[in-house]
Amino acid sequence: MTKKLVIKVTAGADAPERCSQAFTVAAVAVASGVEVSLWLTGESAWFALPGRAAEFELPHAAPLPGLIDAIVGAGLITLCTQCAARRDISEKDVIEGVRIAGAQVFVSEIMADGVQALVY
Repeated sequence: MTKKLVIKVTAGADAPERCSQAFTVAAVAVASGVEVSLWLTGESAWFALPGRAAEFELPHAAPLPGLIDAIVGAGLITLCTQCAARRDISEKDVIEGVRIAGAQVFVSEIMADGVQALVY
């Protein structure tokens, strides 16, 4: 059975510790050989844009750009369709390696065998 972790992060700069925890867990899981799918929803949607992660600061936390690079390198980052639309973000705007998809894809991922899901 394949081990897969789906993480939905709703927090951004509005809740920095919760946000950082989601990205950290995703990056550590990728480094551990776990298949990871990280979903950006709500305020975390902004981190799909170039340069936005570099603006994020949290003392004693790993820099967000490095965590994103690690996740994109071996995992999958998805920006919620509705969250993107509410922020006028399109496919052409996002960093390389980020896709835009909706609830149907999310449900499909979390309902697959061997999947664990976390929400931050």
